[in-house]
Amino acid sequence: MTTDAFRLSPDDRKLLPSDEEVAFYQEHGWYLSRKLLTDDEVDTLVEASERFYGGHRDRTLPVRPPRLAYWEPSRGDVHRHNDYIFYEDDTVRRILSKPVIAAVAARIARTSQIRLWNSTLIYKPPRPEDEGTIVPWHFDRHYWQTCTSDEMLTAFIPFHDCDEEMGTITMVDGSHRWKEVGGNDATTRHFAERDRSELDEMLEENADFNNETVRKIPVVIPKGHISFHHCRTYHGSGVNRSDRPRRAISFHLQDRTNQYRPFEISTGERVVYNNDVLVRQTPDGHPDYTDPEFCPVLWQEQA
Repeated sequence: MTTDAFRLSPDDRKLLPSDEEVAFYQEHGWYLSRKLLTDDEVDTLVEASERFYGGHRDRTLPVRPPRLAYWEPSRGDVHRHNDYIFYEDDTVRRILSKPVIAAVAARIARTSQIRLWNSTLIYKPPRPEDEGTIVPWHFDRHYWQTCTSDEMLTAFIPFHDCDEEMGTITMVDGSHRWKEVGGNDATTRHFAERDRSELDEMLEENADFNNETVRKIPVVIPKGHISFHHCRTYHGSGVNRSDRPRRAISFHLQDRTNQYRPFEISTGERVVYNNDVLVRQTPDGHPDYTDPEFCPVLWQEQA
């Protein structure tokens, strides 16, 4: 990618977080951006997602990772998650490659480079009675134990105005600064594989350990705006009580320093993240988290 790809227009620069907003993210663990996507771009993402659900792929993964989240029509109208949407759909890739998105992430994370980590297309149906659509309290760092960085972050990108009625993302304010208690092998498992009450209890235990109160902040996100959160910020979402589906992409991002590290659980088994079976290898035989095919650079600060 040429250096011109990482240049911002004067209008883009007006969208970057201020020093005060960077400080807010560092203190609270989340940040709501200005309008980074136009209405036309957001509407195009909706159209692309519908084509994807209808079977369109610009390319498919060369192998199927062990813990791939991948809704298929045979599963019906349920809470849908489809990993690697940035890889499989060129329209999504083009829009989410806008340099201003990753430039915002770089500024709040205080890093000079942002690379893609993963991307998940999400569809939450309008079924308030379906508790299976609840995303319980968790933080992303637990699932990224093969990463060396504690400064990775996620951009939550809804395809419409997104409020509490739709089950918007909710942050536990400041929880990224907590010290963790009671960590065990189970924390490496995705929240979908764990009991929700267990995760609720874990949140309360960690709050008590840090002498903190659990302050839940539902992030009301206008169309075209993006919510960012730190990889150690507890978050979740409720049911969709509106009359239309909640559509979004979770856009997981690496800072410059991140690289692979071996991570073993108590049985001696090594944790394998989905990227590990897709990316190229480093000279020493480890997964290369700078692989441009699956982990492309999205923002690079110019000298």
